Amino acid sequence: MTWKRNVLVIANVTAASKELLATLKQKSADGACSFTLIVPATPFGGGREAAGETLDEALAQLRDAGLEADGSVGDGDPLVAVSEAWDPKRYDEIVVSTLPMRFSKWLHGGLPERIGRLTGAPVAHVVSEPPKAPLASSPPPVRDGPGDVMGPLKVLGWGGHKDQ
Repeated sequence: MTWKRNVLVIANVTAASKELLATLKQKSADGACSFTLIVPATPFGGGREAAGETLDEALAQLRDAGLEADGSVGDGDPLVAVSEAWDPKRYDEIVVSTLPMRFSKWLHGGLPERIGRLTGAPVAHVVSEPPKAPLASSPPPVRDGPGDVMGPLKVLGWGGHKDQ
């Protein structure tokens, strides 16, 4: 029987980021790993419903990548969410995924360091870029007939010539 590392992952906006996925793949490549993702239900992030959607999307992405992953929605305070989930008999390390410093409330509050002091566990910090909003687009206008098309010779009809 091989030994498997169990990793507790805390993320919200960045739960489905490519940077977090790459980090977890790397950890899994180093040996057998199991991941538990906790998504805090932050009130400014849409609450439990939005956190549940984020969790489902992220877990699907992790499983599609071949990683063993499960998870749950946690308390709105990420430190409380970790303290409720943390069990030193179950987990070997913690991964915290945040936005860059200019966007991250978690980094401004020193979350990775606070989690390390609270749990005494090794904490890896992953900085992920914010997700990009999809661009809105609309279909081109519908043309009624061939006369609506602006061809290269259409401008010749603009001269005000009278039919003779």
